[in-house]
Amino acid sequence: MIFQDNVIKEYLKNVYFITGTPCGGKTTISRELARRHGLLVYDIDEQFAKHREISAPEFQPSMNKTFKDADEFFGRSVEEYKKWLIDNTREQLDFVLLDLIRLSQNQIVLCDCHLTVEEADRLTERSRIVFLIKDPSNLVDDYCNRPDHQGFSNFINSTSDTEKAKAICNATLKSINEKRCADIKGSNYFWLERTENSIIDDTVRKVEQHFGLVEKDLGMDTLEIRKVDKDTDLAEKLIRFVEHFSWEDVKEHILQMLRTWAFTDWEAVFVAIADGQIVGMTTVMKTDYYPLPEIFPWISSVFVSEDYRGHRISEKLIDFANAYAKANGFDRTYIPSEHIGLYEKYGYRYLKDIVNYVNGTDRLYVKELK
Repeated sequence: MIFQDNVIKEYLKNVYFITGTPCGGKTTISRELARRHGLLVYDIDEQFAKHREISAPEFQPSMNKTFKDADEFFGRSVEEYKKWLIDNTREQLDFVLLDLIRLSQNQIVLCDCHLTVEEADRLTERSRIVFLIKDPSNLVDDYCNRPDHQGFSNFINSTSDTEKAKAICNATLKSINEKRCADIKGSNYFWLERTENSIIDDTVRKVEQHFGLVEKDLGMDTLEIRKVDKDTDLAEKLIRFVEHFSWEDVKEHILQMLRTWAFTDWEAVFVAIADGQIVGMTTVMKTDYYPLPEIFPWISSVFVSEDYRGHRISEKLIDFANAYAKANGFDRTYIPSEHIGLYEKYGYRYLKDIVNYVNGTDRLYVKELK
């Protein structure tokens, strides 16, 4: 039986996913959140033995693969080890989802897990997931030094060549998690990277705010406006932002422009970033939705995420776009709108009514750049 993504998301609406890469802090943060807020933690690693008991070799071959000792387990090639780990996680996911649906119907559940960005897209919403990551260059020693991983530590240290076993394990984890880290950082999901300077209380506070467990600090002190360039990580992140934003009328049009990079000459895209996440955007364009080629440049596609409205981010985006237009030799910019009293606050004045391509009438505003 196959369930559509919207069905799964609905039944998982009380599940908050804490995922990422090994040693990113998933277990520590999920348990501290549970302690502070009286929530249930569901750790998929702790459930593996139970899931394996009810699995079947014909349907879950990786979960049922056995090894005679640690030498055989760590004696595989990096690619063999990597495939086995990935397949294990995929096979267990069906069991995990059914458990979560059962457990979360009348309570919030924190799921300590290993979702990829692609799986997150299918299973949940941005507001219900956080990615905790760590540089994957050398994870084994960190993993083995944790009290809750002493079983794994004893296992890898039982090999006849422990250093070789650790090298294979490190190479495997690096191979898997380098791409995952890049995917996470390039997405518009909320992520935090663990470093030697990370403090547990700070991380817990940020995750609490993201999940809405405490009043959110929107990180306005970190707000910055940046120009987006073609074929950059920021451009990919903007695409993900637009894919998830709520302005349905123009979403596909903006995505088409971004994916084909339909910006020429001085045309440009700008984003507002708070706490490392894109929270708004705008563009400076030669044309807009109107057959008026003699009028340009247009300030277009002004959008700010709902959670961040009321903080004058639109004004900051428009001011930045206007400064860019002036630097490129323009002495005025235009904004179309159906509203009265909105863009006047940003120094624009009503010029005339204009007709768009679908015969709708809007108001055209102009601002002189001084």
